[in-house]
Amino acid sequence: MEKGKKKTGIMGGTFNPIHIGHLLLAENAKDTFGLDEVLFIPSGFSYMKKGMEMADKRIRLEMTQLAIEDNPSFLLSPVEVEREGNSYTCDTLEALRAAEPETKFYFIVGADSLFAMETWRRPETIFQNCVVLAAVRNGKDNSDLQEQMACLKEKYGAEIGLVPMDEISISSTDIRNRIHHGKSIRYMVPDNVISYIEKHRLYMG
Repeated sequence: MEKGKKKTGIMGGTFNPIHIGHLLLAENAKDTFGLDEVLFIPSGFSYMKKGMEMADKRIRLEMTQLAIEDNPSFLLSPVEVEREGNSYTCDTLEALRAAEPETKFYFIVGADSLFAMETWRRPETIFQNCVVLAAVRNGKDNSDLQEQMACLKEKYGAEIGLVPMDEISISSTDIRNRIHHGKSIRYMVPDNVISYIEKHRLYMG
């Protein structure tokens, strides 16, 4: 590791809505790899999420800001929300690197994403511009994951780290369904985000 380089984590996603699982993964990655900060980047329009009930990008940006505002190590970037057209990770990473060429970036994902990243737009650009940090469940057999990591390292020169996580059975899809059916999402979503969802009557159908 280059001495003295700033280490910035990147948490991307639709955050539709953002929930405790996202925040715990970011905090765990920060602690595990000694990151100086974690940049939350809500997607503008995700080409991989077509057909989903999607809150407006500005609303998702505001919910993300509310969720992270009490953590000084968590920052918000509107780079994808302000970009026209589809949101592509490769474009975002190139923009971040151009703005901060001396920063080392760590792209935080779920373990499943390691098996899908080759299908993303310009995967070689992604691996060239960041270290990928993949969340892994404590106690799970990771032999398939280790094999995929080796494959990505050989093919792209990818640098990959693992973030150990306890299983958290929370998903944005489940949260939207619970809201739609009038069920509580308390302790799944930060309280100020719940208030925002209720105020704007989001996901209520």
